Amino acid sequence: MHSVPRWIRAQCAELTDNWRRDVVAGFLVFLIALPLCFGIAMASDFPPMAGIISAIVGGLLVSRMNGSRLGINGPAAGLITVLFASVHSLGDGDVWAGYRYTLAAIIVVGGLQIGFGWFKAGRWATFFPAAVAHGMLAAIGIIIIARQIHTLIGTRPDFETPWQSFVHLPHSLLHLNSEILLVGGIGLVILFVWPLLGNRGLGRMPAPLLVILTGYLLGRAFDLNQAELYLVSQGEESDLLHRHVYVTATQFLADIPDRFVDSFATPDFSKSGTAPFWMSVASLFFIGSLESLLAASAVDRLDPEQRRSDLDRDLAAIGIGNVVSGLIGGMPMITEIVRSSANIGYGARSRWSNFFHGLFLLLFVAFFPHLIRDIPLASLAALLIYAGYRLATPRAFANSLDVGIEQLALFVITIVGILATNILAGVAISIGVKLLIHRGRGVGLKNLFELSYRVVREGGSTYRIKINGAAIFSNFIVLKSELAEIPEGVTLIFDLTYASLIDHTVMDFLDRYQRDYIARGGRCEIRGLDHYDAYSEHPLAARRRKALK
Repeated sequence: MHSVPRWIRAQCAELTDNWRRDVVAGFLVFLIALPLCFGIAMASDFPPMAGIISAIVGGLLVSRMNGSRLGINGPAAGLITVLFASVHSLGDGDVWAGYRYTLAAIIVVGGLQIGFGWFKAGRWATFFPAAVAHGMLAAIGIIIIARQIHTLIGTRPDFETPWQSFVHLPHSLLHLNSEILLVGGIGLVILFVWPLLGNRGLGRMPAPLLVILTGYLLGRAFDLNQAELYLVSQGEESDLLHRHVYVTATQFLADIPDRFVDSFATPDFSKSGTAPFWMSVASLFFIGSLESLLAASAVDRLDPEQRRSDLDRDLAAIGIGNVVSGLIGGMPMITEIVRSSANIGYGARSRWSNFFHGLFLLLFVAFFPHLIRDIPLASLAALLIYAGYRLATPRAFANSLDVGIEQLALFVITIVGILATNILAGVAISIGVKLLIHRGRGVGLKNLFELSYRVVREGGSTYRIKINGAAIFSNFIVLKSELAEIPEGVTLIFDLTYASLIDHTVMDFLDRYQRDYIARGGRCEIRGLDHYDAYSEHPLAARRRKALK
């Protein structure tokens, strides 16, 4: 037995100890993931099976090497917007060509993630202000809702930008299809009401599965597989240029191959020398990596055993998964927070639940592909609208305001900036505004990106970290790197007595770091906060040193 590598022995022991719980959790997560993977793929203008390919690779491959013990890997609603834009900008109207160009971009993104994980750059995810990260996700949620509501009510106008989807909405509402709206509307009601039943009795059935079953039955009752088209003219009867095509019946998931291997597609690198290609790479890398790392950190806080993810290893593992997924026609993957939360709620104990979720997906599409063809798009639209709502819930606005008016302003600026431009530009605008706010509060140009601090060892096992000047999101990363080098089990004291300004991002980091460190058996103190005035009543609000009397 000692001749077997330690890694394999650990994997076998983990499987032996937890397989019963992990099989059940993996199966229930599979029921949630199946419709979501299809819906996310189609909303991104990818082939429906591309989402399933991504989740299978994430489950069977990435689960064996990632740094998150209870995370579920697969496609995410947060990537819909950038994938849709990539397909259309690279394809110039040819969706299939744009899809293959985007596969090439996904492979490059995976390579970058492997490199960043190898060089331990996972901690850079916390560089971004919390309000900007949350605003980015909220903006993506709003865009998803704006796009999918047309499908929910039975209209399919052509549009590419978020603003076009908003502009078309009144016209689509005037020409909605009542049967399709009923299918999608019932799905939305289920998604919002089902959690109120609690995790008991029928409430244990995953709501997405119930939405799909209800849509399937209604689709059969309405005979929606007999799609018809009609024209609506906005001008004279002969003015064909201003006519729009509307669908009077839900279109089902067409072109699902009878054999799973027929779903594979190859990437096309012929546009790798163009600016749009690298813009897609940058957007996918930034959003996918940031969202995945934030989700992995959130999953750690839900873990009943309080285990910590290795974010660098997780980023590299997802990069490997993206390379493999892109090579065979799949979508990019992340550690997805909703499915991961469900995984924990269903009693998962190890990475094997992620593996089983991928295995069940593979078995289903391999042996029962014909069942997929009767899932109404309106039901999938309901799932995506609900996912968008969870990203842009009104509670997110209220939470930002609780921290302070500045956080709400950054949150809203990020949303408006992304809707008006694109994700990268919108985030850049918000970070620029944040830096200007700090300049207005007296932070020097040098201090914006350079933190003044000292790490002093006191006695045998106590480390005091003395911080001077402003401690803000843009200069704190260097201290985060040094904290990783301090041995476990010592006493840490963050001495903020002589700092001048501490922003919300740093306060949030210190609070989480302190709780995590204590949970791992160490001792951690934050001293000197009584010398500050907070900008709001929130315990983690930004704060400025009190004026000397």
